[in-house]
Amino acid sequence: QVQLVESGGGLVQAGGSLRLSCAASGRTFSSYAMGWFRQAPGKEREFVSSISRSGLTIEDVDSVKGRFTISRDNAKNTAYLQMNSLKPEDTAVYYCAAREAGSFWSTTYSAPGLYDYWGQGTQVTVSS
Repeated sequence: QVQLVESGGGLVQAGGSLRLSCAASGRTFSSYAMGWFRQAPGKEREFVSSISRSGLTIEDVDSVKGRFTISRDNAKNTAYLQMNSLKPEDTAVYYCAAREAGSFWSTTYSAPGLYDYWGQGTQVTVSS
């Protein structure tokens, strides 16, 4: 079992930045590939970014490439999502997720159904 707690959301003007954090407790954080997803009102949960267990492979959805950066600090049991140049369409509840990666050190995952654990979410609101 692992527990995930997101923080860092808030209200920001378009063009601004936020950094989301996902603190993990429980089993060894480095065993997990991590992902960030978001869900806007009336829409399905959407993949945003994933980082492999090793931290060496990253996958981003096209709409955030060049603006968002996922990272992880295994010593702090924390994953991050640095969000720059925010747009109103980035407004959503952001969730972090963890997947037991086993021997797949360099694999990322974009399908929400592949993740084993989820945080409670943090609201990000971007005003125009």
